Amino acid sequence: MTVSHPPAGTRLARIADAVRAQPPVIAGRDGDWYEAAVALILRETRAGDLELLFIERAARESDPWSGQIAFPGGRREPADASLEDTAVRETLEEVGLDLRRDGTIVGALDELRPRTIVLPPVIVRPFVATAHAEARVESVGEVAAVFWAPLDVILDPAAAVEREIAARGAAMLRPAIEYEGHVIWGMTERILRRFEEVIR
Repeated sequence: MTVSHPPAGTRLARIADAVRAQPPVIAGRDGDWYEAAVALILRETRAGDLELLFIERAARESDPWSGQIAFPGGRREPADASLEDTAVRETLEEVGLDLRRDGTIVGALDELRPRTIVLPPVIVRPFVATAHAEARVESVGEVAAVFWAPLDVILDPAAAVEREIAARGAAMLRPAIEYEGHVIWGMTERILRRFEEVIR
């Protein structure tokens, strides 16, 4: 894993230290499964605030997460030497950001393994990364849109709601986070809540 330290004393440095201090819980590899990785990418604005990068997945019938708000990421390919490599490759493919050139992977969070008949048997490892303030991102490939959101706004208790979500032919009441018309729910919301626990 690539490890680098943001400038000492900054909020980014404290977040990086907190992530590294919590070794990720690795999900069981029993039964059928495939691996995937996502990247929670933080940047510091010129005003000193922190922002988190999100994507809106393109609407595709074959995609179980079609149209959802998510983090850059995807399925591990045979050429990926590690899940960190998967997160780096998928981020470059989806938003045009090279985390090894324009950012740093600082650590990983607990793996998620949803066990439900409506989702494929995936194991997801979230990586926390930082990006340079001036790093450019754009919608590429399977991504309909890209946006940065203030971390403090996303984690503000006022943004937490319960919403009826229509997905895969059913309506479900789920915990969610609302930001400027976007509804963040499902695996992305669960990853954010674990991230919040780690950094606070």
